[in-house]
Amino acid sequence: MAVSTDPDRGLTPAEAAARLRRIGPNELVARRREPWWAEAVEALTEPLVLLLIGVGLLYGVLGELRDAITILFVIVAVAAVEVANEGRAKRAIAALRDLSSPTATLLRNGRAVEVPAAELVPGDLVLLHSGDRVPADLRLVESAALRIDESSLTGESVPSAKEAGRVLPGETELGDRRNMAYAGTVVAAGKGRGVAVATGRSTELGRVAGLAESTREPRTPLQQQMRELSGWLLWLALGFSLLVPLLGVLVARQPLQQMLLTGLSLAFATIPEELPILIAIVLGIGAYRLSQEKAIVKRLRAAETLGSVSAIGTDKTGTLTENRMQVARVLAQDARRLLTLGVLANDAQLSTQEDGAGFLGDPMEVALLEAARREGVSPWEVRRRVAVLEEHPFDDRRRRMSVLFQRDGTRWVAVKGAPEAVLAACSSELVGAALPLEELRRRDLLVAAKGMAAEGLRVLAFAERRLDSDDAGDSGSVLGPGSAVLMSVEQAESQLTFVGLVGLEDPPRAEVPGAVATLQAAGVRVLMLTGDHPATARTIARQVGIPTEPVVVGREMEQLSEGELRDAVGRVSIFARITPEHKLRVVQALAARGEVVAVTGDGVNDAPALREAAIGVAMGQTGTDVAREAADLVLMDDDFATVTSAVREGRKLYENLHKAIRYYLAAKVALIAGSLVAVLAQLPVPFAPVQIIVMELFMDLGASTTFVAERPEGDVMARPPRDPKQPFMDGAMQFGIFAGGLSLAAAVVAAYLWTLSQGLGLVEAQTAAFATWMIGHLALAAHMRSERQPLLRLGLLSNGPYLLWAAGALALLALGIAVPFFQGILHLAPLTASTWAVCLAAGLLAPSWWEVVKTARWRGRSHS
Repeated sequence: MAVSTDPDRGLTPAEAAARLRRIGPNELVARRREPWWAEAVEALTEPLVLLLIGVGLLYGVLGELRDAITILFVIVAVAAVEVANEGRAKRAIAALRDLSSPTATLLRNGRAVEVPAAELVPGDLVLLHSGDRVPADLRLVESAALRIDESSLTGESVPSAKEAGRVLPGETELGDRRNMAYAGTVVAAGKGRGVAVATGRSTELGRVAGLAESTREPRTPLQQQMRELSGWLLWLALGFSLLVPLLGVLVARQPLQQMLLTGLSLAFATIPEELPILIAIVLGIGAYRLSQEKAIVKRLRAAETLGSVSAIGTDKTGTLTENRMQVARVLAQDARRLLTLGVLANDAQLSTQEDGAGFLGDPMEVALLEAARREGVSPWEVRRRVAVLEEHPFDDRRRRMSVLFQRDGTRWVAVKGAPEAVLAACSSELVGAALPLEELRRRDLLVAAKGMAAEGLRVLAFAERRLDSDDAGDSGSVLGPGSAVLMSVEQAESQLTFVGLVGLEDPPRAEVPGAVATLQAAGVRVLMLTGDHPATARTIARQVGIPTEPVVVGREMEQLSEGELRDAVGRVSIFARITPEHKLRVVQALAARGEVVAVTGDGVNDAPALREAAIGVAMGQTGTDVAREAADLVLMDDDFATVTSAVREGRKLYENLHKAIRYYLAAKVALIAGSLVAVLAQLPVPFAPVQIIVMELFMDLGASTTFVAERPEGDVMARPPRDPKQPFMDGAMQFGIFAGGLSLAAAVVAAYLWTLSQGLGLVEAQTAAFATWMIGHLALAAHMRSERQPLLRLGLLSNGPYLLWAAGALALLALGIAVPFFQGILHLAPLTASTWAVCLAAGLLAPSWWEVVKTARWRGRSHS
């Protein structure tokens, strides 16, 4: 595809916007949002709603037209609640996808900018770095040691070397197109620049993307458990829905027709069909709230697991620190020469405008460019004067990188890396001229590097080498960019001349010490997993509150067996000079100890540890696309304090889900128990069928809106992490369901029996039972808003949705009893003052045992 663009400056923002409007977003699958009416139809055709429609039709056949209309109204209300709540969850998850969508680094109008990949258009100049996912099909215009993993497209397991200068025939096979980079592939090494020639469905990947038009978030373990629990409770609810009317006919001698309608209404109200939906709503909206804390949940299971995190393995640079590197010290005889090497052995990108802005890349690399500019060494001028012939990127084995370049007809090698790694490859030192590097001097330089590191500085060493004509190539000829390898890594990084040391500092973020202290108080261990110098790691750890002794380095880890490492991770909080393989071993060892591990990472090589951890946390700003794809959670601000916020939100989310389900099932237990006690006492069921259906509406509203909005209890971060092995329906949960449900049932039965004992009719008694249930279920929900904290300390008015729900329930009750029109619809009657007093006392007092227990326990903890 032929595209027009400026090869040096890229597209202007206006041209890019025009092409985006004309061509459309760079997406493989167009996102389709289901219209509200389709969701409404789906809600209205659910089996239980169809059952309720059948009940309404039966009322109509029996001549109870008013009851049939009432049931129709309730059907619409129930469907509206379900559509609204599911819509909230779907919108929240859709917003998460938008927030976590991949980005691309482009040159727009000469400036390097990062934009959502969906906004990339044909003609854009795309900058590629190691770890990036290629966002579109690109015709490469520059490449430096660029190798791309195309296994997702071609099946070839070995990364393909790319050559921007290569001209290939049009019929060249896809896997042999060395001058192209394709959407969906991953940059394995090097860097490059390419012009987007195809986006979205027009890419090679887009041609096969039609096989999967959409993806569905897999069920979390808790959702699966709740689905299985729903299946078990379904049969239990059906059993009681049959038992109550059967006993009503056989024991209480109630009319068959009335008991049939009661049984159908009980089935509708007691079958927990909303349980999986309720979990999806709580998880989805909770995940969206996490995004407002700048923590993007990519997989819902992460939102579920956050409350169980017991150990966090975190990087140092950019997570615990400000990610604002700056050169603090230069130890060299010729600082300008050293900083020139820092410009060349550097992966950061420059904009085309030399205004001091526009550096884009790793913070350490950018700091070197900024230091060079401050010293009068123009990064633009340095790079213009040289031709880069070959790059050997940094890797964790060599711990250094090198660049082979030509300047003024002479070839040079610039090397940057860890001091011990660079000095090991040096045979001379620049002291006015290149003098032999004696072993004693080498040791002194290492001591100096360790001294700088002990001050919390990130220390880099720089070296160079001038190549003679017989050092590389054939006959000393100079090969251009994109050509075959000039010389091996071993050749390039040998016989070097040491130039000097640079110390960079990245101070801890101001909020990190408080965040670490909060996590430690919550029983969450914080471990530093860094490739940095042990002394640097120890200095930063001391400043943020992580235990500093002992420190284990990577080479020591290699001597430890799995059992020894498992013991070590229980007492060591700092692992320094470690590789991604070491990081993976630490995560595995923590998991083997039963810890629920969250681990942070930003690079390609961090992907194994991110996948292995219970929650992989990727950096949203400095992280590579590969790291973000492997992670479950993405920090949009690269801030460790956000991890603390995420853990707090995760704990709140799980507790709110616990409270919502406990209330939801307790209300159903109350309905069944109250009805069963009445028929066993040879009395009519305390509720008319229409009343049961209305009560179900308020059960759903309370569970799906009130508890989702509940704020965390005061001790949520003062408690140990939740044991992931502890079943959701544990003993405390079961006790809460049955104790809460039976207390509400007792209140209803007490008011019902008292009214009958006063010689009042069945309608008045059922009205008293209905009034008591409506008051009591609000009181029960209020007490269940917290598990440990007394309601008065939590705040009676702290939950807005609860207040709206309570106001709606009380308004319906008042209208149903006071207004004749609603009396007929709901089968209610006016109550005497004494009956109202009994209803209020029973409804408010019976569930209040919960508050007495919580207050006693809270005071006991406060005094201990």
